[in-house]
Amino acid sequence: MRGASFTDMNADSVAAKKPIFLGDGGRTVSGAVKSSPQMEYGDYESNETAMYLGYMANLESELYDALRRPGLSVQRAGTDVVVIMVRDAIMELNAPEISDVGDDNLGIIAKILKKYDATFIEISGYTDSMRDANAARAFTLDMAERVAVYMTRHDIKNSRMFIIGRGAARPIAAQDEWGRLTNRRVEIRISPVR
Repeated sequence: MRGASFTDMNADSVAAKKPIFLGDGGRTVSGAVKSSPQMEYGDYESNETAMYLGYMANLESELYDALRRPGLSVQRAGTDVVVIMVRDAIMELNAPEISDVGDDNLGIIAKILKKYDATFIEISGYTDSMRDANAARAFTLDMAERVAVYMTRHDIKNSRMFIIGRGAARPIAAQDEWGRLTNRRVEIRISPVR
């Protein structure tokens, strides 16, 4: 996982990683999008924002159309796109390996991420509440790392990735029998490179 960052994808870490990403052959959204005649007029900042929004809207649309499957969802968060994958949609039921269904799901995501390569990717693992917070973080980091290794094997550059295990933070469901299964998940947050 050389070149990947094991930290949150925040403004400081993105600023530190951007020269590494660009030096590894990465590009910004403005370098990936062909400008149109309308972009020549008006406020530069407004045009740049519209470019980011359009790029990410296209990415979101492709992911949404391709991932209409149980245990997967695609959401928008500002200019970022978030793919939420319940653990059972990507890994074996009682083992840490990527399942056959997970291979299909992650393969689709990797293919789309290769097309939209002017993005940073945060891969975060989450779990249900556990008694041992350190064990929860280790478990979720392992899930996130397995997804990151899969992406690397499918030609996603490590210099785009931020990998983190968040433990039981940010539950999205109740802590009942079904909610626990939902809280065991991996999220891929995709952010445009500016």
